[in-house]
Order: sequence, then C-alpha cells, then structure tokens
Amino acid sequence: MYFLGVDIGSSSSKAAIIDENKNILVRVARNIGTGTNGPTLVINQALEEVGITRDQINFTVATGYGRVTFTQADKQITEISCHGKGVAHLVPGAHTIIDIGGQDAKVIRLNDKGNVDNFLMNEKCAAGTGRFLEVMARILNCGLEDLSGLAKESTEEIEISNTCTVFAESEVISQLAQGTAKADVAQGANNSITSRVAGLARRIGITPVVVMTGGVAKNDAVVRCMEKQIGYDITVAPDPQTVGALGAALFALETFNKK
Repeated sequence: MYFLGVDIGSSSSKAAIIDENKNILVRVARNIGTGTNGPTLVINQALEEVGITRDQINFTVATGYGRVTFTQADKQITEISCHGKGVAHLVPGAHTIIDIGGQDAKVIRLNDKGNVDNFLMNEKCAAGTGRFLEVMARILNCGLEDLSGLAKESTEEIEISNTCTVFAESEVISQLAQGTAKADVAQGANNSITSRVAGLARRIGITPVVVMTGGVAKNDAVVRCMEKQIGYDITVAPDPQTVGALGAALFALETFNKK
C-alpha cells in the first residue's frame, strides 16, 4: 500500500510517498508553489520515481498554504501538525522545531510523545524568511545556494538594522557602495534573519533536541548563526524542505488505518 503527502507552499511544492510500514519511498520538491502546476509536477515525479500510478495511492493528505484549494487530496491538515509529525518520525526525541520557509518562519514545540504542544509563526513580514535571503542574494549578484559559502568568508561583523526587507535592501545597497565586503553583507543577512526567528524561539521556550526544517536549513551558515543566537546545538532534519510532506504522508497512513 502507498500513502501520499503533498505540501503546497507559497513558493514551493513538495511530495512524499511512504508504504504501510512507514518506509520512506521518495521525497521530492519543486520551487513553484500555490497557484501553479507545482503540486502536479511533484506528485508525478514522486509516482514515477517509485514506479506506481496515482490509482495505487491508498490515501492522500495535503498541507501548506495551498492545501485548501487542492482538490486531489482525501484530507487537509495544517503544516504545523505535519511538520511536527515529520520531525518526530525523523528525529525521535525532538522538542523544538525551527522552520524557515520561503514566506514564513515558525517555531514549534513538541511534547514527550512527539505531538505539537505549542507554536508561534511569523507570516506578516518577509524579514526572517527565505524571501529575505533571496533579496540579499540578488543584491550580492550570487545564487541563493552560494550565500552560505560567501558568508563563511566574512571577516567583519556588520549589522543590517532595518526590520523591513524593503528598507533592508536599501541599507545593504548603501553599505556595498561604501565598500563593505560582500561576504560581510552575506553574514550580516544571516545574523539578521536568525535574530528574528530566535526571538520567536525564546518566546515559546527552547528545549533540546532542536531541529531545523525548511529550505533555509540547507544553508549551513544560517544554521550556525541560529545556534549562536539560541545557545543550543541544532540538528538539521534529513531533506529538510520535504519534512511537511513526509508528515502529511504519515497522517495519510494513520487516517487510512483508523478508517
């Protein structure tokens, strides 16, 4: 039997397929999200990689911003619950989840049973999200994937003081014009994003084991900055961008078994 989880975000779509024994068969992601054909693309890719057809999927759960308008799912579940479920499966004993996505950031607290106990989310401003790093990468004329390596070359601490991404963009352009090194700006961007998310984490209370998810977790420099901000070691979830989709697939199996 096969169970599908689909995580439809604002800027990316992810899919995961597991079997009845919770074995992870595939996890895939595409950088196109709600309002596009991203969900169809990731589902088709996942099915192809496993070598099955859609008719062989026993139950589907959708999560993320686009879950409500996704008509191909049997059930919709919030991304908070799905991230909690995915992390509890991948990192037993996790208690704090820091998730930085393209358009939001959230901190989730799990209880000893791996269930969601509380959470806080920032979704009103791009500061503290992957979108902020995308803007910084564009200003620095480098790929998003190159920011981590660039930041590691930093030799001087600089502060990006503006909390609004639009004003921060102007501030960084001014700093570059004054001769500030690109590497220092990249590291300043990392410090800026992590300081905002660390504030959420401190408000909810940080309990190890701390796990980081979301596409930004692939940026090692951001992870190291976050560790400094919160004072705890961080475990990056395997394939961090697809944790929500995995959680949705696990809920699909759970719901199917209950029925």
